[in-house]
Amino acid sequence: MHEAKAKDEDEAEGEGEAEGEGEGGALLVVRCQLGERQAFTELVRAWHGPLWRYLRAMTGGDGVADDLAQETWIGVLRGLPKLREPGRFAPWLFTIARRALADHLRRSRAAPLGPVDLADAPEVTAEPGDFPGDVLDRLEVHAGLAALPPAEREVLVLFHLADLPTAACADVLGVPPGTVKSRLFRARRMLRDILTERGHDR
Repeated sequence: MHEAKAKDEDEAEGEGEAEGEGEGGALLVVRCQLGERQAFTELVRAWHGPLWRYLRAMTGGDGVADDLAQETWIGVLRGLPKLREPGRFAPWLFTIARRALADHLRRSRAAPLGPVDLADAPEVTAEPGDFPGDVLDRLEVHAGLAALPPAEREVLVLFHLADLPTAACADVLGVPPGTVKSRLFRARRMLRDILTERGHDR
């Protein structure tokens, strides 16, 4: 995501693919599987930023994010030859990162990244006007992240900071796309309230 970029969830289902996704990204992954070292360097260059931002936002520490990112890339290096769908690299990458993160949280006895009860959350997509100015930029997301529950924080980070489309977020979180949309809707509302209380209201 660029600094001030609005993304509609319906659009995100098939668009907004990063360099490591889609046909071109799949080719890069295949080149890695064929043993091209330069291709792996390019893959890391394309995805390390989004991966690190996700881990940093979920752990709150640069050093922890660095360690978990390194652990994730080691897992990628080991598992890449077995990846059967190169075009789905992004959700696979973040699933590995999520496992590493869950292990870290378990070891530190922090709040787990488990499913949440969304029985009362509306199964709707966000509409224009759901957030002031209809835009979330990284500064705004970071400003309120720490105050959000883990589930809402994670979906915002994956969608707005890691720039994953809705379908990829669903794969990473292990929930239907509709649940991702509901969780995003609720998380944005919560974030708006937090930022308003802190004087960030536009």
